[in-house]
Amino acid sequence: MALASVLRASERREAPGAPPALGAPRDGPGPPQGLAAPPRGAQGPLPGPGLHMLHGTTTLAFKFEHGVVVAVDSRATAGSYIASQTVQKVIEINPYLLGTMAGGAADCSFWERLLARQCRVYELRNKEPISVAAASKLLANMVYQYKGMGLSMGTMICGWDKRGPGLYYVDSEGMRVPGPAFAVGSGSTYAYGVLDRGLRGGLTVEAACALARRAIYQAARRDAYSGGRVAVYHVGPAGWRRVSADNVADLQERYAGEEAPA
Repeated sequence: MALASVLRASERREAPGAPPALGAPRDGPGPPQGLAAPPRGAQGPLPGPGLHMLHGTTTLAFKFEHGVVVAVDSRATAGSYIASQTVQKVIEINPYLLGTMAGGAADCSFWERLLARQCRVYELRNKEPISVAAASKLLANMVYQYKGMGLSMGTMICGWDKRGPGLYYVDSEGMRVPGPAFAVGSGSTYAYGVLDRGLRGGLTVEAACALARRAIYQAARRDAYSGGRVAVYHVGPAGWRRVSADNVADLQERYAGEEAPA
């Protein structure tokens, strides 16, 4: 009896002139148009700048004779607001693989941690660690399914496998590009300037790490969206290791002392 009453009530049409039933407004197909639903009855977008957060960071990685060097800053911004100075922008996927974060912190963190789980599943099934190329392809395939849906991610997958050092750039559109060196983020142009000048053959591990550290420091000085601490990693045949983590202000004093005239 109760079920029949419910069915009859659901089939009942609204009386003419009655106000329409309340319902939550929904976005159309495609990515969401805002962080909150517009008020009921609003025609089109509301006036005003809205919440369009600009992402800023500086990350870089390059290959050399002894592996891959990765360097990142640690500042997270939401527009012109500095949200954090201590963000860990290197995701440790497994003992031989690292991923960097640029774009939306939540997107990068979620997808790279999901990648870490998939890499572990691959290792258990195949009884060998996943290669850098396969890991980057796996990430590109996963995010490609969400192309055009609002993801913001520009990451580098760096590591060492049986082929030697590997470095791939993967973004939220599913693009996957191998290369010898990449810099990603709002301060990448400044970092590229330092890398183009100092990157050459025959670098030692110490010299390569110093070059990467200097590149991130120079970007942090000139880019308002980069800063905090400069973290440097080295990936070699024995896996990755964290080389250093220096505050930008401390690096400023160190480099100023080195450049001061005698």
